[in-house]
Amino acid sequence: MSVTDQIEATNRGLARVWIEFESALIQVPVIARLTGGRLRLEEYRSLLRNLRQQVVEGGRWISRAASSFGPAHEDLRSMFITHAAAEHRDYRLLEQNYVVAGGTIEDIRSAPKNIGTEALSAFMYQVASQPDPVGLLGAMFVIESLGNRLAGPWADKIAAQLDLAPDALTFLRYHGENDAAHMDEFDHALTLAVESGGAAASAAIVRHARIVARLYRLQLEELDNG
Repeated sequence: MSVTDQIEATNRGLARVWIEFESALIQVPVIARLTGGRLRLEEYRSLLRNLRQQVVEGGRWISRAASSFGPAHEDLRSMFITHAAAEHRDYRLLEQNYVVAGGTIEDIRSAPKNIGTEALSAFMYQVASQPDPVGLLGAMFVIESLGNRLAGPWADKIAAQLDLAPDALTFLRYHGENDAAHMDEFDHALTLAVESGGAAASAAIVRHARIVARLYRLQLEELDNG
């Protein structure tokens, strides 16, 4: 199979993961209430409180992954470093949104990881610590696609359902506006990974995307179940 064909096959695999993930998300209680126009303020605060723990860890596992790439993957290492630098302070937006939405900074900072976040973080660090962890591109595909495809619409729905100041929605708005550029970076990184790793890299990327999609959904299913 040519590199072009392998890239196309990888993208088809990722598309199937996304379709399954998005279809399953609407069954998660907090997302079902959001899409059904029934979200409560305390549920939005719970979502922010739980997402913070995952976002704090995100910059760390991306940095860990960058340090695990060897000389054969210098371009991927550079991309991971740039990505970590761009996102390592995103948790501050969540904290600000939480306070504007009526929560306290102490509550969001002291909240433990829920069961799903614990599982997601453990998996990310385990993979990021392995040599040349190209499979983590699948994880990034799922997380960046969430921002690119769903964060903006979710922010619009929350704004329509809850009486909140715009400053309570900046995390979702930011990712809805900026993650398209991150997806362009992902496409370039995917090409680099498949060119160098072939079918093995492709399989790892799709497999890791499927795992992270399930663990991310578990994180949303287990809000505040620490």
